[in-house]
Amino acid sequence: MKGSLALTAAFAALPVAAQSPGAEDPVPLDPIVVTATRGETRVFDTPASVSVVDGSVIRLAGPQVNLSEALSRVPGLTILNRQNYAQDLQLSIRGFGSRSTFGIRGVRLVVDGIPATMPDGQGQASNIMLSSTSRIEVLRGPLALLYGNSAGGVVQAFSEAGSPQPTLTAGGSIGSYDAQRYDLQFSGSSGAHAYTVDAATFSTDGYRDHSEARRDQLNAKWRWDVSGATRLETVVNVLDQPHSLDPLGLTRAQWEENPRQAPAIAYTQDASKTVRQKQVGTVLEHAFDDRTQFTARAYVGQRDLENALSTPLANQVAPTSAGGIVVFERIYAGAAAQVARRFTWDAGIGGRVVAGLEYDRMEEDRQGYINNAGQRGALKRDEDNTVYNGDAFVLATLDLGERWSLAGGARYSGVHFKTQDHYIAPGNPDDSGSLDFTSTSPALGLTWHAAPSVNVYANAGRGFESPTFTELAYRNGASGLNTSLNASKSRHGELGVKWRVGAHAIDAAVYEIRTRDEIVVDTNVGGRSTFRNAGGTTRRGAEISANGPLGGDLRYTLSATRLDATFDSGGFLPATPDKSAFAELAWVPRAWPGLQAGVEVVHTGRLFVNDANEDSAPSVTVTNLRLAYTWRFGDWEATALARLENATDRNYAGSVIVNEANRRFFEPAPPRNAMGSLTVRYRF
Repeated sequence: MKGSLALTAAFAALPVAAQSPGAEDPVPLDPIVVTATRGETRVFDTPASVSVVDGSVIRLAGPQVNLSEALSRVPGLTILNRQNYAQDLQLSIRGFGSRSTFGIRGVRLVVDGIPATMPDGQGQASNIMLSSTSRIEVLRGPLALLYGNSAGGVVQAFSEAGSPQPTLTAGGSIGSYDAQRYDLQFSGSSGAHAYTVDAATFSTDGYRDHSEARRDQLNAKWRWDVSGATRLETVVNVLDQPHSLDPLGLTRAQWEENPRQAPAIAYTQDASKTVRQKQVGTVLEHAFDDRTQFTARAYVGQRDLENALSTPLANQVAPTSAGGIVVFERIYAGAAAQVARRFTWDAGIGGRVVAGLEYDRMEEDRQGYINNAGQRGALKRDEDNTVYNGDAFVLATLDLGERWSLAGGARYSGVHFKTQDHYIAPGNPDDSGSLDFTSTSPALGLTWHAAPSVNVYANAGRGFESPTFTELAYRNGASGLNTSLNASKSRHGELGVKWRVGAHAIDAAVYEIRTRDEIVVDTNVGGRSTFRNAGGTTRRGAEISANGPLGGDLRYTLSATRLDATFDSGGFLPATPDKSAFAELAWVPRAWPGLQAGVEVVHTGRLFVNDANEDSAPSVTVTNLRLAYTWRFGDWEATALARLENATDRNYAGSVIVNEANRRFFEPAPPRNAMGSLTVRYRF
């Protein structure tokens, strides 16, 4: 069926040419079927802007620590490495999420069918273990809105689930600034069971002063084919980040004088973060018959954090101040169920209907303390916070003969916030309260199968983005929830084309997004931000990607993005590049099996630092080089990888801190740096 489509955009692959080191021929991803937790569709027939980065690409992109290593090739997505493991990456899709000062907002994260985004719309990418990730899918455009609150786009990662025979893999990498990562993985299968267990440790001194970090991770996945009709997948994920120092941003003068330095206040207040997270989740799939499928998921997790901010001691004594050390213990859980039914009528007309319910909940016990040179002082904040969402959705897809396919759906989302204040003192009243946000997000897509090699599609939808608890937590000059902050509402339209010519694939899309009550940074002082609504914004953009052979032993991958993201009152959205591009030339000589080399060129446009567009990080083009070789001898396999990042030694700011009140906007990126890795695999 030509237009078979999964719920909520039915992820499919932009045909990135994936290749394992040593493979004789590139493996085009276009013909395969990409399976998500809510259905499947052929790559070419998906009426949406979707990209897939295969696991073999991830393995060649770097030490497998940050999503930014491999996702720079995805059009429409901006992912900036802040060189700061206390604050995570800056990830945005078509401008959604660019305001984030830490964590990921405006973009939904899903790992093995389990949400990595909390019910309020804030997510973390640090628990995605790249060494055991089989692929990452990135969905952009109106159909992403069917993922609910804060779905300006969706990033979904899938872990490997076993191997045909028991396999032990050990890997290690070293790089500049004493970066080290060591990984041990065991996978296999036995009858109806398949499993992967992956443990890794990473540490670095950091390019910047005061930026040392350590991260230990465990990821385990077990798949049980209970019967021919039933499958159960269980995933356990543990993250332990015992101490990550925060180098803060720099003023332009500081950046130009010495980009490696950290401001004195980072040392004075020992700006840093400690995070521990553990999570378990299960996804069940059951086919009642060849037309009807039931899918359910359940998960529970705990996240504990202690964050020493750089707030000066003098600024913490006010009665309404929440102090300079944030501590919380967070429990989160959720469950969902859906039923999909496929149907066929006469005259080649058929389709699929999917309907489901989702519930996610987060409870946290949060305190704030005086930060006295990195040590806990007096209690300044004590509250219990709860946020939960209840959603219902339906999607119907219809194949109208050989030429046309139609997809339409809607999602109702309700998000409820409640805080119970236990810190009541003179000048600091009882700030208990609650807020509710509700919205219905419809989306509609039409595909014209113009020719066997050409598909044209158009989509439209409406979405919303509630404030996160972090954004509601503070008010400018007062205490209590920021009850004046509204959810933003957006309208999206997209027109795209997919063209396949022989082994070449070209995808292109243009879009417009209009948003009212855009949530933006109001103040940003000492590591703490307040937020406000900015009225209306408009995003107009174009994306294109292409890949294929160049003849002989060469392959190319290209992508480019143009985005005009502006406030309706004037000015550009900060931290949103107007242009970005990626180009890769890969050499895989058939005469030397196991050898491959590549050149990557990454361009990022200028990044304005604040709403007033007073300054910007200039645009930059960075060149990266890689060389890999794989040996095979009997049951053993070894792969060596060398990478040279920023080979032309550009001096640039990799990211900016939006609206930073001390004008410490800039987060410098490293100059020329290198890494090498060795991975050894034994198949029993």
